[in-house]
Amino acid sequence: MTFQINKIGIVGAGQMGTGIAQVCALAGFEVRLNDLSPDRIVAALATVDGAIARDIAKGAVKEEERKPALARIKAAPEFENLADCDLVIEAASENEEVKRKIFTRLCPVLKPEAFIGSNTSSISITRLASTTNRPERFIGIHFMNPVSRMQLVELIRGIATEDATFEAAKEFIGRLGKTSTVSEDFPAFIVNRILLPMINEAIYTLYEGVGTVEAIDTAMRLGANHPMGPLQLADFIGLDTCLSVMQVLHEGLADSKYRPCPLLVKYVEAGWLGRKTQRGFYDYRSGTPVPTR
Repeated sequence: MTFQINKIGIVGAGQMGTGIAQVCALAGFEVRLNDLSPDRIVAALATVDGAIARDIAKGAVKEEERKPALARIKAAPEFENLADCDLVIEAASENEEVKRKIFTRLCPVLKPEAFIGSNTSSISITRLASTTNRPERFIGIHFMNPVSRMQLVELIRGIATEDATFEAAKEFIGRLGKTSTVSEDFPAFIVNRILLPMINEAIYTLYEGVGTVEAIDTAMRLGANHPMGPLQLADFIGLDTCLSVMQVLHEGLADSKYRPCPLLVKYVEAGWLGRKTQRGFYDYRSGTPVPTR
């Protein structure tokens, strides 16, 4: 018998954690949202309210779903507030040390049967699971960004992940109305193993002067029918996240084809991380994106 998941804890009230909270609440799950910063939890709740309002305007969500969904999400400023959750999803920044610290502090307060999922986009699930007291109940649950719009969720089993954990996670994704795909536990899994080297190559194309930001993005939008250009997409993902994934690929697979482009490193060092800092390959400060190269 599959363990029933009803209450979801989410650690990290950033872009991904907020999106996961939104889809879980709309699907009828009770949600407890945790973050180091109480202000970020408040901001996340406001973001969910605004996002649901936009979905109502588009006809994607019914008006009567709004209040019940918002009522299902409650602030959980302390890990102790997650004690009765059936599944806790870690959605902190893509930094292994940060994630390890979270699991070390989180595990002692969870009930023994609770599952832990990590929304990591690139880091070894086996390695993360080894820092917990329940590696057999640990699984990678990688949502795509933006969570509310993207249909796919990657499920990644660590070496110790039990079948019951996998089946419970798969059923959970189904209840969200999303499609799961299964990846082996290799650096960056499936989507980012293919997507991020393409973005990195687009940055090399810019770095080597083959084309401008505008030329590269237009070429891939109109020449490969991509919904947005790779540099625009990098800004949307966050250049720090792009760099983290490329570093995981480069270190994990030891192949020079995954070497992060020096220009990507330079932008991250400058703090130009894309949309979230208002500057990346485009400058967003005027309200109209302007290429920065």
